[in-house]
Amino acid sequence: MINLDRKNNIFYLTLDNEENRWNTKFVRIISEAIDEIEASQGAAALVTISSSSKFFSNGLDLDWISKAEGPDRDAFLPEFMALMGNIITLSIPSVCAINGHAFGAGFMLALCHDVRFMRKDRGFACANEIEIGMLIPEPELALFRHKLPANVFFETVQLARRWTGPDAAHAGIVSEAVDLPDLLPRAIEKAESLAHLGSNRQLYRAMKERLFGASASINDVHGAAHLLKTGRP
Repeated sequence: MINLDRKNNIFYLTLDNEENRWNTKFVRIISEAIDEIEASQGAAALVTISSSSKFFSNGLDLDWISKAEGPDRDAFLPEFMALMGNIITLSIPSVCAINGHAFGAGFMLALCHDVRFMRKDRGFACANEIEIGMLIPEPELALFRHKLPANVFFETVQLARRWTGPDAAHAGIVSEAVDLPDLLPRAIEKAESLAHLGSNRQLYRAMKERLFGASASINDVHGAAHLLKTGRP
């Protein structure tokens, strides 16, 4: 479902499950990869991409959600949100290469990275919950609110706008829209330029917690990381 590799100072997290839809199993496998990264030491950065050239992540596994029940189903939302909280506060720099559609939960995953690049020619990034009849949870709203400019936030969550790569770059959602052959090399280049910041893991995480966590004076208990990890203000 995923592959985690390390070459020199760069971790490569590759989503490898076709549409990369989210269920509890997918959450737990990625969580294990994040734990492995956090257990490492020294200068490092993360690059996340999909093995599919069509989908980065197509959002929730709706078929699974409609049928699943019991502890596995109940665990999904809190474990997913906690995973997003752990990625947004990852103790090394993180770069996301959005090489296909990033819908809903897949868009959240991309936004939890420090830096994002997106494919220029194809693919959309969007939060499509309102189109499929779902109320966006408060932690997800907090993530979007803190990662997106105000006008972009409204268009994204209320109007379910589908952002192309060039539009996403213009709106500030991603740093740059890149031709597909250049996307991964560009993400690696950025990750390599930032990897030295991962030498001091405690400091790098502490800065993120101040920006997005519960201890940040500008965010207080409504900080995105706090809400993602706890599910409540």
